[in-house]
Amino acid sequence: MTRSRTSTWRPVRRTPTGRSPWRTAWGIVRNRQTERECDHAMGSVCRTGCRCRDDGRGAVPAGVRICYGAVTAFDTGQQTTKLRRRDMAEMARAVVVMGQEFEVREYPIPDPDPGAIVLKQELGGICGTDLHYWQHGFTEEKGLGHENVGIVAALGEGVTHDSIGRSVKEGDRVVLQPGIPAGFGYGFQEPSKLCGGFAEYMHLNLPGTEWWRTDMPAEVGVLTEPFTIGVHAVDRSRIRIGDTVVVQGSGAIGMVTLIAARLSGAGKLIMVGGPPERLAIGRKFGADVTIDIGEVPSVEERTELVMQETPRGEGADIVFECAGFLSATPEGLGYCRHSGTFVEVGHFVDMGSIDFNINRLLMRKNLSLEAVWASQTSHFVQALPILERGDIPFGDMVSHVIPLDRVAEGFAALNGTYHLGDETVCKIAVSGSA
Repeated sequence: MTRSRTSTWRPVRRTPTGRSPWRTAWGIVRNRQTERECDHAMGSVCRTGCRCRDDGRGAVPAGVRICYGAVTAFDTGQQTTKLRRRDMAEMARAVVVMGQEFEVREYPIPDPDPGAIVLKQELGGICGTDLHYWQHGFTEEKGLGHENVGIVAALGEGVTHDSIGRSVKEGDRVVLQPGIPAGFGYGFQEPSKLCGGFAEYMHLNLPGTEWWRTDMPAEVGVLTEPFTIGVHAVDRSRIRIGDTVVVQGSGAIGMVTLIAARLSGAGKLIMVGGPPERLAIGRKFGADVTIDIGEVPSVEERTELVMQETPRGEGADIVFECAGFLSATPEGLGYCRHSGTFVEVGHFVDMGSIDFNINRLLMRKNLSLEAVWASQTSHFVQALPILERGDIPFGDMVSHVIPLDRVAEGFAALNGTYHLGDETVCKIAVSGSA
């Protein structure tokens, strides 16, 4: 069979107010009890350690930043003086990559900077972006990994709350938004070498880093950052209830985009990808039709199958390219109906260029093009209530959990046959435990 119409999961859209969970998430970004105006440059660190950024909503005079105390929670009279738990280790192992070679080394665990925390890693997901950077090779040592969930091991001076004002203490589980993801132009720099997510501990001290306390299981929390990419993609697509949507790619980004599209009202969801085991997971998360690229290797045949599943055979309203392969882009453009929307989600790394007929695939079809680069704090605020509700089995995406010393095997599996041992991989998470 080249197509399947089985879909076993539909989201339960319940909130205490009866409103859509997408809307109830809005308006939580600012914590009025701790924010204050300041004139620091965007992204700088205040003398107290708070992160500053543009408000973006015209609530303060032009040129003035909002100092979000909730990011590092400097509450008057509540300074935290203890920097290191007595039971916290002195050294931690971390994965370092140079060229395409992985090595596990030990580094001292630093005391957290003012306004920062030290995180004891539980899980760190191997992202397609990590994979693409590794494929290109590094000319300097890097610490990869930016999809993380862990336990607060030590609080820096002044830290009492998370990024939306919820109280936090040592021992709490948190998920994070990386300020400068390791591998994105950030190497192992002093004073802390624990900057990458594939490690036993991580020092969250980079400008722009935000984090949130959560009670969700670790195998769900590790998918927080990927899910925000799907939320961002769907936001940019301007999806409407009943739209026919194609998702190219059946990896984690394809899955979370599929979920976000279903939650936002997609009428029919078509997933194009492989291998079959991944497509089965896609059906579990709401794909109405799946097309296996292994069984249908011809672009023309795949396009015809997609067209057959769209109204009047005219094409999809929205296509999300989540595969990250150059050839997927012109193929996806061909799936779109006239005046449809194409959203590029899969190319976070420079994978080169490709030729295609701009007149035939774009101009004549009057297409709208969108591109998604990472995610913003607002997307995390939207995503967290959905992840924490527990009615969607996000954790089922995590097919393998591997120790630090098997990271190379995880990358090789994602770079090859999508098999680790005898099992198909979907999402591989790296454990921070021994």
